[in-house]
Amino acid sequence: MSQITNHSTNQIISGRTGKAYDPAEWQLRVDLAAAFRLAVHFDWHESVGNHFSAAVSSDGKKFLLNPKWQHFSTICASDLLLLDADDPEAMQGPDAPDPTAWCIHGAVHAAVPNARVLLHCHPAYATALATLKDPSIKPIDQNTARFFNRMAIDLNFGGLADDAAEGQRIARAFGNHSVMMMGNHGVAVAANTIAEAFEDLYFLERAAKTLILAYSTGQELSILSDEIAEKTARSWEDFKDASFAHFDQLKAMLDQTDPSYRE
Repeated sequence: MSQITNHSTNQIISGRTGKAYDPAEWQLRVDLAAAFRLAVHFDWHESVGNHFSAAVSSDGKKFLLNPKWQHFSTICASDLLLLDADDPEAMQGPDAPDPTAWCIHGAVHAAVPNARVLLHCHPAYATALATLKDPSIKPIDQNTARFFNRMAIDLNFGGLADDAAEGQRIARAFGNHSVMMMGNHGVAVAANTIAEAFEDLYFLERAAKTLILAYSTGQELSILSDEIAEKTARSWEDFKDASFAHFDQLKAMLDQTDPSYRE
């Protein structure tokens, strides 16, 4: 693990860059870097695009974001950019983020302080579902029922999100939901922690896969009643601790195969 703790200042020193970090920020960096590496493991990455972010400040406006055009498989904790959604010069420097990342993540973190973490990507099955005229997730099993009445659906795709207006529109489309199906685009998940956001993304892709495979049979879906779907969705809410256990065990897997994400 390429870091040391300076006990006199209570800071984490990155052995890779020599920079000092507040311990809370460093842990956030490590977890976010793990999320990128795990997205590769689950085949949710796409070239050098897509973006994950996590708020550092209490108002959510200062946040970590992956560097422009760096593949998820190479991202380390010390690589992450620290940006300020209120900084008009953020896109002017040599380390400026991808414009689409700034427009979406900057807008969401500026407008939705409770969205501490925002994961946006184009996983295969969820994106395939997003291309349907009705991209809703029908409750046909316990995983699909997890999202019953708990997902925003945005059907107003306006092209690559590379301008402020599109980013602000996407931020508004979230409403009071934490998961959004982005029609003709992909998915976005917001949560209070990286572990919870990653777990929602994990189950969102599994639910989409189940639904797409069920659609592919050409047979009529056996859709749960609203009562049972709601009961199942509420039961999922009692399993939030599983998000942290799952994420910790996935990080342990990374530690066995390539712990460089911690650098």
